[in-house]
Amino acid sequence: MTTVITIEDVRREVKILRALTGHNNLVQFYDAFEDHDNVYIVMELCEGGELLDRILSRGGKYSEDEAKDVMVQILNVAAFCHLQGVVHRDLKPENFLYTSKDEKSQLKAIDFGLSDFVKPDERLNDIVGSAYYVAPEVLHRSYSTEADVWSIGVIAYILLCGSRPFWARTESGIFKAVLKAVPSFDEDPWPSLSSEAKDFVKRLLNKDPRRRLTAAQALCHPWLRNYNDVRVPLDILIFRLMKAYMQSSSLRKAALRALSKTLTVDELYYLKEQFALLEPNKNDSINLENIRMALMKNATDAMEESCIPDFLASMISLQFRRMDFEEFCAAALNVHQLEALHQWDQYARCAYELFEKDGNRAIVIDELASELGLGPSIPLHVVLQDWIRHTDGKLSFLGFVKLLHGVSSRSLVKLQ
Repeated sequence: MTTVITIEDVRREVKILRALTGHNNLVQFYDAFEDHDNVYIVMELCEGGELLDRILSRGGKYSEDEAKDVMVQILNVAAFCHLQGVVHRDLKPENFLYTSKDEKSQLKAIDFGLSDFVKPDERLNDIVGSAYYVAPEVLHRSYSTEADVWSIGVIAYILLCGSRPFWARTESGIFKAVLKAVPSFDEDPWPSLSSEAKDFVKRLLNKDPRRRLTAAQALCHPWLRNYNDVRVPLDILIFRLMKAYMQSSSLRKAALRALSKTLTVDELYYLKEQFALLEPNKNDSINLENIRMALMKNATDAMEESCIPDFLASMISLQFRRMDFEEFCAAALNVHQLEALHQWDQYARCAYELFEKDGNRAIVIDELASELGLGPSIPLHVVLQDWIRHTDGKLSFLGFVKLLHGVSSRSLVKLQ
């Protein structure tokens, strides 16, 4: 450790390890010491070897249940870190150790040397990580916790079929494959694996981070949901979505409520689990205090460092009213993720029919511009003409779908 940069990287790792405490799948940190030459980190002894060693010893052959056991542990610790506002940035089989040589021993996440704190609405831009596991958005220099989930998707692919989803002889070739190539699910053993396993991996390896499952959502996926009484952790995503919902216009809220009524049992499962973690009152509703208490119950020092408590200020309106489960579904659903499903067009059409009955009304362009917060410099008639149905002045299906996404004035101009 001869450079200032290296020393600062280790100090940041120590800071993160010290701040993150209390998870069964996280290597236990005891203390750190520093002299003129080195930084010494005292951690839990894990004698079972790397996950990579076990993958290689098996020839890359894991049964679905064996792969599930690994995935549940990895996703649990990733969800824990993400809730605290920590992104690992180097999740790979080499960075998971078994506590002992026993086949049933626990996995522990290690090596937080590339990790960093990230605020709920912040994007990181430095390219770090290992080539085979790096997410596309990292290469585009705009990413957050979703990048870890991509890496977990790569691990899942390897566990289930024994080969990497993206491969090339050079690092630049690997990066090109990550950005452009589509993983194969046609070669053995994929045809013999369950449709749920394939869907699980595909939803983790979605190149669009907005459409990718979070770690907590992945634990709710049908492939994992009923495995060994999986416990679903609190997801930081719901707070980001609720913030956007509460800052939305009444028109967009009505559109989201219509879409929430089309959700299937699978989509509702995750939302029910998240709502229960907020511990609603006897009237089955929540307010700002429920959110604050849920965060405090799960907090470590890392959560303070990543400014997540400050995030509550953006939900101040919930201090004066309550939100029932029906509204929570509208507030916490992820339109981009639903859009990634093959049933999306059916969902959107059904939601629009409900919106036509309950929320659609004649709108003038100036009113719609006000709803969307568009300034006077935007060419309203050019930008919004296809949002409104010319026959009766109501919101068109295209306008409805755009409204669901909460299109900003900047992106509206880009669409022209």
